[in-house]
Amino acid sequence: MNEKNENQKKNKAEEPAVEYEVQKPKLKGIDPDTFDFDAEFAKGLTPEQAKAESIRRIREWWGK
Repeated sequence: MNEKNENQKKNKAEEPAVEYEVQKPKLKGIDPDTFDFDAEFAKGLTPEQAKAESIRRIREWWGK
């Protein structure tokens, strides 16, 4: 009986105890280190101007 229990333990597959390195994902878009939100907010663009500016920046970013 004891042999049978030991055999069952040997046949059991287990996950290896390995720690994987966690990498912080890189975010695409506006770099918060170089983009000054306060300066952009101080410009005070109208909604139409802001839309045109965002379209221009998106097209510039995509290379169109």
